[in-house]
Amino acid sequence: MNTSTIKASRLNIRCDHRARQLLDKAAAYTHVSVSEFVLSHALASAEQVVQAHESISLNPMDFQAFLAALDVPVEANEALNRAFIRHAEQVRK
Repeated sequence: MNTSTIKASRLNIRCDHRARQLLDKAAAYTHVSVSEFVLSHALASAEQVVQAHESISLNPMDFQAFLAALDVPVEANEALNRAFIRHAEQVRK
């Protein structure tokens, strides 16, 4: 963790005595402050959670079906046309 960066946001957490002792011990073993230990491990966990929710994994057969579906031309229906109009109204270039 880069300690030379300016940290503009504060996060306060409460924990019981046992949790604090465990965090203190773990931070000491890794030669970092408790704040650095908690932040680095929380960020690693957060990245895994976000990755799990923002990525799609397909098996080879489903991936081939997905690619085939992308190659099929689709005619715009009324709902899609409305979405295009709404998008054009909301997004200005």
